[in-house]
Amino acid sequence: MKIYDSICSDILSGTLPPNSRLPSKRELCSLWGVSQSTVETAYGILMAEGYIYSLPKRGYFACALPQLPPVSGKAAADTPMTAEAPVPSAKKLFCRLSTNGADTSVFPYSSWAKITKDVVYNNPQLLQRGAPQGDIELREVLCAFLHSYRGVVCSPDQIVVGAGMDYLLDVILRLLPKDTLFGIENPGYQATCAVIESAGRRTVPVALDSMGMSLESLRASGAQVAYVTPSHQFPLGITMPVSRRMELLSWAAESPGRYIIEDDYDSEFRYAYRPVRAMQGMDGGGRVIYIGTFSRSLAPSVRIAYMVLPKSLLSSYNEASRYMSSTVSRFEQHTLCRFIGDGLYSRHLRRAGNLYKQKQALLRSLLGGIEGLSVQGDEAGLHFIIRSDRLSESELISRAESVGIGINGLSRYWRGEGCCEGVAVIGFAGVDTEKLKEAAQRLKQVWQE
Repeated sequence: MKIYDSICSDILSGTLPPNSRLPSKRELCSLWGVSQSTVETAYGILMAEGYIYSLPKRGYFACALPQLPPVSGKAAADTPMTAEAPVPSAKKLFCRLSTNGADTSVFPYSSWAKITKDVVYNNPQLLQRGAPQGDIELREVLCAFLHSYRGVVCSPDQIVVGAGMDYLLDVILRLLPKDTLFGIENPGYQATCAVIESAGRRTVPVALDSMGMSLESLRASGAQVAYVTPSHQFPLGITMPVSRRMELLSWAAESPGRYIIEDDYDSEFRYAYRPVRAMQGMDGGGRVIYIGTFSRSLAPSVRIAYMVLPKSLLSSYNEASRYMSSTVSRFEQHTLCRFIGDGLYSRHLRRAGNLYKQKQALLRSLLGGIEGLSVQGDEAGLHFIIRSDRLSESELISRAESVGIGINGLSRYWRGEGCCEGVAVIGFAGVDTEKLKEAAQRLKQVWQE
């Protein structure tokens, strides 16, 4: 209201000194041309907020308020409120071949909407608070699906559902000692390091060899927890063989407090053979924390992830979760539960997998013919890497940008010195097929010059 704003401004600026008398209600009515109820409302709000006070039969007075310190640097008044910060100019890209996209054309709109509508209208009890680790119905379905599809061995009470991998990683950090040192694949997913370090924990980069995380480097690092992506290493695309998985499990069993975090982020999509069994299913010592997400297989906005905790951590989780609430809507949980239980998710994976296989083959056929360039890590997942023995990483990126294609170099995922030259990471899931074909033709043109 204008009366309220005017009096507030005068009191805060000092125009109305402390304890100075305000106009009467009748005077304000005449001055502003408003009704007495409007003035009473304004004075009532000002009194409730502590700007003014009243004395019986004497009127209203300005309160004495502490002065705020002056704004440091350039005064806020120097900059108009409507002004926008200048945006640096950037060349508009034709497309970006990033690793975090998904093809929305294959999303199961009809079946997802139908189930969602039924769940919302026929389950009013889902408006109530649910279990912190996710509703039992979804955990039971996930337990059965993970066992049949990934070889995961667990019970529903070991599964925790949360809104994204970052949330689940934060929960894991609460269950482990604060001085735990986390060994992270190098190169690897740098957001993982950021989440761990933002919580005040320590990380150390661990080198890779042709089979994945190097056991020699892991031992030398002194880490108690190894964070690995064995099914399709990010970003190199290495599939860790059984021998290395067994070595990692043996390393974890050698000392109390050692764990392996198995990030199975895009294991649903393999193009040469059946998905490799999860390391968790081989674990007889309860040292693997298995995590996965639906953001890759369904859509990035479907913020539902899950983890399987070893039984040795369940009591710690139950204690830590006493005051937690589930971070995923119960309606969304039950929609996903029905979607998996009715066999629709398996059908969706086959359909999406066929589409991504076609995209991968298209890119490989066009880029693989460039002299001095090789494609690697393309047997699975939604990205692969290219190695060039003629062009440096910066040349690969700059030439791609010159024709409107955005790509990332391997150095983006590398910590420390020694990053390989001439390597770029190519994601293909979030670009439609025709655009992908055009992008590949443009890259072929500038990379083989």
